[in-house]
Amino acid sequence: MPRAGLDPASVVAAGAALADEVGFAGLTMGLLAERVGVRTPSLYKHIANQDDLNRRIAALALAEAADAVGAAIQGYAGRDALAAAARAFRDFVLTHPGRYAATIGVEPTGPDDPIAVAGERLLGSFTAVLRAYPIGLEEMNHALRALRSFFHGFATLQSGHAFQWSADVDDSFEWLIALVDRGLRSTPVAG
Repeated sequence: MPRAGLDPASVVAAGAALADEVGFAGLTMGLLAERVGVRTPSLYKHIANQDDLNRRIAALALAEAADAVGAAIQGYAGRDALAAAARAFRDFVLTHPGRYAATIGVEPTGPDDPIAVAGERLLGSFTAVLRAYPIGLEEMNHALRALRSFFHGFATLQSGHAFQWSADVDDSFEWLIALVDRGLRSTPVAG
């Protein structure tokens, strides 16, 4: 019989929190079972296996990131929306490095996969930000990839403590936002 109070959502939430603490690569079913106070086989009443846990954590992380970025851009446009989205995304990655790592390289199984649904919501927020810039529809995918590269790259490097120079990291991030804004504003509309 499953432990009272334990269900798939609580197991995934505990797994996500544990991934943030020990790193996504260090997350195992054994550690998770210990965390939630059950024997490892008991987890399989709620989660099929490690891959299932990883995919559920990825979907949760994408949904949480989508919520954070979506809420941050409300009422903003242009550079203000870009800055709000970038800061919210960076904050999410820095606060939840383990669960965010679960999202890297995971492939949706189809359009109804929770990973795809949450990923589309996150992309939708960044697409809304880009509508204030002269980006043609045919270039939107390129612009979205560029934003992800800039902000994902910065946040994951910072999360990994890769910035060792004396310059203030927050100042560098604001400089990056200004750079991206200038680049987006000067993007020629494809004809």
